[in-house]
Amino acid sequence: MYNLIKKILFRFEPETIHHQVMKGLQILHGLPLGKKLIRSFCQPATGLERQLWGLTFKNPVGLAAGFDKDARYTDALACLGFGFVEIGTVTPVAQPGNDQPRLFRLPADKALINRMGFNNGGAVAAAKRLHKRSSDIIIGGNIGKNKITPNEDAISDYEKCFHALFDVVDYFVVNVSSPNTPNLRALQEKEPLKQLLHHLQTLNNLKIKSKPILLKIAPDLTDSQLDDIIEIVRETKLAGLVATNTTISRENLATPDSEIAAIGAGGLSGLPVRERATEVIRYIHKSSGGSIPIIAVGGIFTAEDAQEKLDAGASLVQIYTGFIYEGPTIVKKICKGLK
Repeated sequence: MYNLIKKILFRFEPETIHHQVMKGLQILHGLPLGKKLIRSFCQPATGLERQLWGLTFKNPVGLAAGFDKDARYTDALACLGFGFVEIGTVTPVAQPGNDQPRLFRLPADKALINRMGFNNGGAVAAAKRLHKRSSDIIIGGNIGKNKITPNEDAISDYEKCFHALFDVVDYFVVNVSSPNTPNLRALQEKEPLKQLLHHLQTLNNLKIKSKPILLKIAPDLTDSQLDDIIEIVRETKLAGLVATNTTISRENLATPDSEIAAIGAGGLSGLPVRERATEVIRYIHKSSGGSIPIIAVGGIFTAEDAQEKLDAGASLVQIYTGFIYEGPTIVKKICKGLK
């Protein structure tokens, strides 16, 4: 059924149809029998709870950051069966992001290329929406810096986001690995990253009850850089990692080179990232002796894909591109397979 619907949806511009479909889901969710109808089709099997960081995840399948940037749809997404939803990336001040078009489908590869550029309404606006939510789904807050903020002032941006979201999210993810904000990935270098994370952990420790802070890393890091990440996680006592973000690689794609060239810059997600994301997870898990909790993201479409990530050392998984290609019952199908 969804394959037929997908053919229709894929005739429309990706970003436009994304917002239209989500608004439709939100309207359905608000109808008297809407929640019950959605749950009847999408709710996954029970018995897959996970305990991590003192939090209870109803199941290990979450929604990755980038899908619900402004925390507009968390209640409706909870009805689709997700074990957790990561909102953002949010920045201190609202920004429009990069020029459109900035989201592209690669159906031959079951992939997407995006160069959204942290388009969002700002951390304070997202926090206000989260204050009003009715579901108890676990929420992650993915935070970044504004495009116009120079790297030497980036710490201030992350601090503002941290304070704005602290009371309304269950964990934080520090995003320094998006390829779509100029010079952002330079913050992954050892010294600036240590400085940023030490500062956030200092703020975190001043709270009555601290929140887990994770770091989202790129799949394009070398083994040496991953070793540095492991050292930084230990030194700053981070709660864990999200592995991985989108890739700047364009290797081994079925989509014609001319089409890829016409699309231009952006982060690639979906099936082509699956193998590399698993390699990164396996390397971190093995090199750290399994001491670093990992949320896996990258090319997860099926229960087998999710199990591959869990077997590699992940504690939880997230989907994004797979959600678009497989449809609203994907969590139910993955959980059924895992069980």
